[in-house]
Amino acid sequence: MDTVLPPGDDARTEADLDPDFDFWAGIERLRRERNAVILAHFYQDPEIQDLADFVGDSLDLSRKAAATDADVIAFCGVRFMAEVAKILSPEKIVILPDAEAGCSLEEGCPPGRFRRFREAHPDHLVITYINCSAEVKAQSDIIVTSTNAEHIIRQIPEDQPILFAPDRHLGAYLSRKTGREMTLWPGACIVHDRFSERELIKLKTRHPDARVAAHPECQESILRHADHVGSTRSILDYVLGHPAEEFIIATERHLIHQMEKAAPHKTFIPAPGADGSCSCADCPFMELNTVEKLYLALDNLAPRVEISEPMRLGALRPLERMLDMSPRPSPAHLVAAE
Repeated sequence: MDTVLPPGDDARTEADLDPDFDFWAGIERLRRERNAVILAHFYQDPEIQDLADFVGDSLDLSRKAAATDADVIAFCGVRFMAEVAKILSPEKIVILPDAEAGCSLEEGCPPGRFRRFREAHPDHLVITYINCSAEVKAQSDIIVTSTNAEHIIRQIPEDQPILFAPDRHLGAYLSRKTGREMTLWPGACIVHDRFSERELIKLKTRHPDARVAAHPECQESILRHADHVGSTRSILDYVLGHPAEEFIIATERHLIHQMEKAAPHKTFIPAPGADGSCSCADCPFMELNTVEKLYLALDNLAPRVEISEPMRLGALRPLERMLDMSPRPSPAHLVAAE
């Protein structure tokens, strides 16, 4: 089910724009005219992060936007993130700069196959990572994030079997942390799945004092070398609070922008891929969003996220259950634009 409606035939396109146009000024004008709030995930291009009203993890951003009086949410992230914003703020217009900004975890877990997976395990509780479509959320019992998943799983009775989708590496990490056996959907993030243990060891040899911070979507072979494993927000907090001066970062490379802004005296090195390069740490879906596309989305109020009310309510139920079972969020979970 496609939840992102493309611009109409009469919408302006990049071909209509003057190459000398001041997009920052244009976005600022449209932000005021549309009464819009601009959200940017930590994995967005630094230029987009710097013009956003808030930068953060996907769920924290959606909750912040729901608490504002904005009429329009411009979500610079990927499709499932914009869907969550619409689920939590059905009265607001939610736009995404590029309708093709998907997610490998979402695309690797199509609703039809997921339904059959669930039906094959009728006695299992379905815990689904937030990186999935609204339709898959509506088939789930509880949604989790990388921040709250362990806390939530520890609340599930030990005799209750669990299905976990769609990230097998995150699921395996949570199994090791909680001691719970879970039936895992065989999905993986195309960014976090590409880091190389061999090249990471070589990098650590060249930087013996560097601390390694990794996202739990990485393979176990990477996580076993990490000094800290956590969500994007957790990784950011770790490197800013730790006295070390050098860090190797095993997650999407653009998170480093916030690190360098907050701690310019420290050194942050992207974890390498199999060929020893760092190019694998760029999410191709996140990179589809650009400043030009953000301007056009605000101008056209499209691509626009639309979710039927039955689907929205179905997806809202496991999200609300997650919120009920989660620890109270810290006010520091969001970075306000300067």
